Amino acid sequence: MNLSHIAAPADRPLGVGILGAGPVTQAIHLPALARLRDTLEVRHIMDVDPAVASSVAARVGAASSTSLEALLGDPGVEIVAICSPHQFHADQVIAACRAGKKAVLCEKPFAMNGDEAARIAEVSAATGVPIVVGAMHTFDPGWLAAEQNWGDLPAQAHTIRSSIVLPPNARFEDFATEIITRPTTGTPDYLDVEVIKAMMQGGIMGLAIHDLPLVRRFTPDFDEIEVLQARHVRPFGYAVSLRTPTRVIELRAVMNSTWKPEWTFEAIGDDSALRIDFTPSYVQAGSAVATFSRGSETSTFGPYGHNGYEGEWRELAELARGTRPAPSAQALIDDLTFALAISAATVQDVATGHAAATETAGATA
Repeated sequence: MNLSHIAAPADRPLGVGILGAGPVTQAIHLPALARLRDTLEVRHIMDVDPAVASSVAARVGAASSTSLEALLGDPGVEIVAICSPHQFHADQVIAACRAGKKAVLCEKPFAMNGDEAARIAEVSAATGVPIVVGAMHTFDPGWLAAEQNWGDLPAQAHTIRSSIVLPPNARFEDFATEIITRPTTGTPDYLDVEVIKAMMQGGIMGLAIHDLPLVRRFTPDFDEIEVLQARHVRPFGYAVSLRTPTRVIELRAVMNSTWKPEWTFEAIGDDSALRIDFTPSYVQAGSAVATFSRGSETSTFGPYGHNGYEGEWRELAELARGTRPAPSAQALIDDLTFALAISAATVQDVATGHAAATETAGATA
């Protein structure tokens, strides 16, 4: 019997179970949840590495295990956070819904293709379990304040930009906590087109995807997206120019040894513009700051006291308690479809460019 529709009592913390105890769980989710301990309580940590599972669980006084079944079978777990490798997301989201949990958070991407997304939407509707995808900027108070005050900008915007300059994640992770068993990485072969394609796909689906729901909010004709140019930026990054019949979109990112991180989103119309400056993901530095300009007038919103990661956990608690309506499954599917289309077109453009460069080099040798 499905009991997920029964609201949780408001006089006690909701139990959280986390699938996957990697750096994002350790350096982002656990600190965010620690600030919400009156509302949410970590009760179970699962990881395929038993040493990692037990060590991370010990930090928060939670149970640990190495299996999905053990976590989903724990009656103390009411909200499930899926922080495992992305190829497992769809099956784990579906399993959590069928286990009768009250809400599910899935890190991006929540599915690898449209068929998986449709399956998830169907199971979520049948079980009544709401699903939140961890694109944290959509939960940032700075973004939400901008959304309430930007008027007709989404209809008139002609240029949208996402620009990201960050040091490697490991630097932020080390600031936040002592990471247990960080995954090892080698030196990429930049001459191998398959390596470059994989890095571009990872850049779009792992980094740009945080801002793509924001981009789509300003792109009514998002299903007609076209990649004009795509370039890999060393050591890790991308420069992608896109267009639709009515919009120009620029996606830029680089992760290098910079000392000053910068993460901005801009939407520019004929007589108004929005700029949002986001704080880095791993830094517990409050919300984004949104600046809205129309003519000679400028309005600023933020900073507020918490960032998007804490915002998504606040929303999960409200969903589990039945005090907030569930997000639209179609919106989640549209966000994913948009990201997948950009990723596929970007990878194809990079492959074509690499082949042309190789052919030119061979002809001039």
